[in-house]
Amino acid sequence: MNSAARAYKPALGVTSLPVGKTIARPFLKWAGGKSQLLASYEQFFPKTFNSYFEPFIGGGAVFFHLQPNKATISDLNPELTNCYEVIRDDVESVIRALHKHTNNHDHYYKVRDLNPDKLTAAQRAARMIFLNRTCFNGLYRVNSSGKFNVPFGKYKNPRICDTDNLRSTSKLLKQVNVICAPFEAALKNAKKGDFIYLDPPYQPVSTTAYFTSYTKGSFREEDQERLAEVVTKLSKRGCLLMLSNSDNDFIRELYRDFRQETVLANRAINCKGNRRGPVKELLVLNY
Repeated sequence: MNSAARAYKPALGVTSLPVGKTIARPFLKWAGGKSQLLASYEQFFPKTFNSYFEPFIGGGAVFFHLQPNKATISDLNPELTNCYEVIRDDVESVIRALHKHTNNHDHYYKVRDLNPDKLTAAQRAARMIFLNRTCFNGLYRVNSSGKFNVPFGKYKNPRICDTDNLRSTSKLLKQVNVICAPFEAALKNAKKGDFIYLDPPYQPVSTTAYFTSYTKGSFREEDQERLAEVVTKLSKRGCLLMLSNSDNDFIRELYRDFRQETVLANRAINCKGNRRGPVKELLVLNY
């Protein structure tokens, strides 16, 4: 390992944070979020690394857990990356915008129908956070036109604006590069000794398993194959790689030359409660 590699202490709780680290938690709920799996993942994280890369950031559970000193996070969802950018750069404007929102059926649909392109960056971020905290199941989903289409969630008292956490998140993000780009572009500067965590849209375990995309496009088998090619190149470059995906023959074959481990995760999003339960997920590592 490169002598410049930084040691870190896992952020499982307040007492385990390294001195000087910011206490911050994910500010969005996210389909396939990894908060529930952090304890299972802990044994697999590298003990030291240089920069951190996460090209499918989503809710960022692993990023918030590790709280790296230097990182590049990215996603293809422009509303998501805008949230991270504006919270980093102008969190007080986001907080002020969030305070204007209420957990009300009519207000929810009025906000949902707004065109994000006609809002300021802070208003766009507040809109996304508000919809995420008040929509059904905290699910982010768009239709083929890219319009958010999740119904109202009917929560009694959701926490729309967690001011303290947003400010802590802003501090954590100060040294973080945020990119809205395909994973290849986001990873082009990754070097030997850097740690890359990849959490792509999962390969469906059946032909009916898609819940529809959280961006206008979808992640198809050819995209999984393209990602596997990039992972192989990065591994040869000396990067430390950890990838999560569904446990099926297609994914196992793609990464047949890598270490493979399984963990159990609860199925969190399904309209039928009796179909929510523990399922196997695959971890792919090159160390």
